[in-house]
Amino acid sequence: MKYRVLATLGASLLAGSASAAQEAALTADQSEFRDLFEELVETDTTLSNGSCTLAAERMVDRLRAAGLPEENLTLFATEDAPREGGMVAVYPGTSETLKPLLAIAHIDVVEAKREDWERDPFTLYEEEGYLYGRGVADDKAMAAVLVDTLIRFQKTGYRPQRTVKIALTCGEETNGAFNGVEWLVDNRRELIDAEFAINEGGGGTADEDGKVVEQAIQVGEKIFANYVLEFTNPGGHSSVPRPDNAITQLAQALVKIGEHRFPLEFNDTTRTYFRVAGEGRGDAIGDAMVALANDPTNAEAEAVVNTDPFLHSNLRTTCVATMLEAGHARNALAQRAQANVNCRIFPGNTIEEVGEELARIVDDEALSITILEPRRPAPPPPPMDERVLGPARELVERYFPGVPLVPVMSNGYTDSTFLTATGIPAYGVPGAWGDPDGNGVHGLNERISARSLYVGRDFLFDLIKAYASPE
Repeated sequence: MKYRVLATLGASLLAGSASAAQEAALTADQSEFRDLFEELVETDTTLSNGSCTLAAERMVDRLRAAGLPEENLTLFATEDAPREGGMVAVYPGTSETLKPLLAIAHIDVVEAKREDWERDPFTLYEEEGYLYGRGVADDKAMAAVLVDTLIRFQKTGYRPQRTVKIALTCGEETNGAFNGVEWLVDNRRELIDAEFAINEGGGGTADEDGKVVEQAIQVGEKIFANYVLEFTNPGGHSSVPRPDNAITQLAQALVKIGEHRFPLEFNDTTRTYFRVAGEGRGDAIGDAMVALANDPTNAEAEAVVNTDPFLHSNLRTTCVATMLEAGHARNALAQRAQANVNCRIFPGNTIEEVGEELARIVDDEALSITILEPRRPAPPPPPMDERVLGPARELVERYFPGVPLVPVMSNGYTDSTFLTATGIPAYGVPGAWGDPDGNGVHGLNERISARSLYVGRDFLFDLIKAYASPE
């Protein structure tokens, strides 16, 4: 695969194949960053066996060694979740009027079984221009870059106008586990208070040849909720079937939900995304995206757009069955049948409203619906603020000439919900990029390209400086 290295990046990786990029010598500065990244990746931070607290301590040690004062470094953990702690570091600015910038990244990772992976998921491997390991893309690359950025600030004596804060936290990957951002919002708001925040959720997309074709900035995201649908009856012997069969009723209910299409919705973020990204595609779907953004009642355009699963979901609330449980014996009628239905909810709709809609879709008085706790906050999208979008757009043009920056609403969710809900608008920033296949995120053999890591590092460093010194 061929890459074009931008002179402004200052990266030492040379243009050429992925293997050539791997073999290119790193600068001393990049080597120090890679060592930091390796330590973070090789610290197991799964909920089952790992420790975010240990990872946070190791990152604070790095900042301390670079010369950041002790009073600007905070480690936190609770008695109930001693291994799920995190850290906050503060780099003071010179302005008495500009509010701080907050940058967050989660350091917990999805579970990874060694027997399933080709390589040890908690050993950083580099092969054919890619770095492999659990969390290399989600989200330890960003976490490492944030720590590295403050180290670079300290070593160069950089004095930003805004105070820059970074927070590395646990709990993003497991709803219901201790969540560090939620805890900071509720217990140490003063530590993270800021004008706005940046987080994961944005980023670039490369084509099959490795060329970056799009950069996105996340402006808003769906919320999610889990609903348990349940049918019960007295059951009985399987030799005497009865019409109110719990399994049959549940199956019929799930078919109805699977066939239901929630209404199309737009907000400022998605309408802009459909217009800008659609214009850049140059294909039938792109034309339909633009047409639909201009006229949401255009059924022909909607039909074309709906052939793309991401775009279909980006336009509406979606609900899908994810787990099933039924019956107690092979020769007995089920006394209970239940399913978990996971809904990704378009902003502006409440969790309760979607639950009521599920009941209407199924239309069976025997159905019981339970909304599982905990429930995430449901803030409206942050504003399309040019103070945030403008510097990102300028840097995308410098690093990736001709590549559009598009605002996007995530179909998933991040810890940004906790910040936006409490009055700190949070955005997922561009920079590093992924491959069309998703890079194994949440799956097997997770990877990030070396070029994406090092270029993304420099991009985020420059973006933070642009936000920190806007004048």
